[in-house]
Amino acid sequence: MLVTFRTEAHAGITMFGDVAKFMLKKMGHSATIPGAILAEDVAAALNSLTSALEANTDTNSESNKNAWDDPGVSRQSRALPLIELLKAASEQNCNVMWDEAGVTEPGITI
Repeated sequence: MLVTFRTEAHAGITMFGDVAKFMLKKMGHSATIPGAILAEDVAAALNSLTSALEANTDTNSESNKNAWDDPGVSRQSRALPLIELLKAASEQNCNVMWDEAGVTEPGITI
């Protein structure tokens, strides 16, 4: 599964489902897909995500042979596009939504 995050302030980004769910949990939300964050809550979600990544309190025990298993890509690197989206949404006071990516998403080939 792929998950696409959208806001009016930034281009949409697509992540692997397990990565997206991990990021959502670190933002203080359930891993429910679809979902949304209201504009007034985006800054808090951004703070939660960046704090969790900086503290590096997460362990690889949360993954069982999935997208996290590539040792060449750090969690901070994986989070960067989402962090940029959240920053843009916070600055422009926009909501953030996410949903399972459909087959018509740009960049997805079947």
